[in-house]
Amino acid sequence: MNRKHPAAGLPSPNTALSQLTPFKQGKSEISGVSHPIKLSANESHLGASPHALEAYRAVAATLNRYPDGSQTALRTAIAETFDLSADKIVCGNGSDELLQLLIRAYVRPGDEVVFSRYSFAMAMVHATAQGATLVIAEEPQLRPDTDRLLAAVSPATRMLLLASPNNPVGQYLSSSELWRLYENLPPQVLLVIDGAYADYVTADDFEAGSALVDAGANAVMTRTFSKLYGLAGLRIGWAYAPANIIDSIQRIRTPFNASCAAMAAAEAAVRDIAYSSHVRDYNAHELQRICAAVQRDMRGIDFLPSVANFYLLRFVDGVHTAAGAAAALESAGIIPRPVGAGGPDNCLRITVGLSHENDAVLKVLARHMNS
Repeated sequence: MNRKHPAAGLPSPNTALSQLTPFKQGKSEISGVSHPIKLSANESHLGASPHALEAYRAVAATLNRYPDGSQTALRTAIAETFDLSADKIVCGNGSDELLQLLIRAYVRPGDEVVFSRYSFAMAMVHATAQGATLVIAEEPQLRPDTDRLLAAVSPATRMLLLASPNNPVGQYLSSSELWRLYENLPPQVLLVIDGAYADYVTADDFEAGSALVDAGANAVMTRTFSKLYGLAGLRIGWAYAPANIIDSIQRIRTPFNASCAAMAAAEAAVRDIAYSSHVRDYNAHELQRICAAVQRDMRGIDFLPSVANFYLLRFVDGVHTAAGAAAALESAGIIPRPVGAGGPDNCLRITVGLSHENDAVLKVLARHMNS
């Protein structure tokens, strides 16, 4: 018998959701191409540490057991590797979940959350879903701007979030500017530093955020194992925060939010310092090589400097466009990431791939720009 619910209407979602569209991940397929070169998602093309893969496989025999809800082994490994306090570390299902937990814990409907323009889009989604008002501080020099961030803060501000390095540009806020931002924030404003790409940076004037966490009670640094460590498929990240903030996160964190496989692989990965150094050095070398080739062979393209595992190309000759270059790359089986609304105009973001993949990109772009 077919039955129908007698009540009219449908369940109503949170009204803030009407402002949102689902997150769109980087393209991964090209019609008719069986194995495209995917350079759209800033994944590590060198893959995870062999020790991480071994640790992942070893967990298979114990998948019937819940993971360690206290995350002790992984927190200890992170603390020992980066010389941090394990008590100030909490791990999550990617740094995305930790950003969501921070917003849930500290942002109320009607509060303002200040974002540097090129911040993680999902953090903006979480804040909007929480009922917050988003205030955007522009980045005219394509990097976080301390003065604009401070000017955006009002009595209604509860949180300030910036990505350093940012995405899609790949630039960071220098240590001196980050400290100036922190020291001039009202103490009731929580500063959240999204360091998804921090593991790639070797510059002397870079501060990832841990020193600010140790200095007070209103700064948090989030990190991920998805980028340099090559564990994107396992969804594992971590945050470093003062005791008061860790306490707030723990009150709403689900007890088994990080899987045993993810934590085992991440523990082995973070301890394999030689491999992570190799990935970092390789990335820096390839960025330098790609930059030199673009500047030498491709008039009409600006290579925007990056310290992350991707680079941004801006088409400036008035003839060629990012869309046209993307089409040329896709016709050769290569998937870049066009920069959409809100990003720098007429730009293409491309992940640093394997050497032969980077060579393929350069060959197609040179032919396209000279055609």
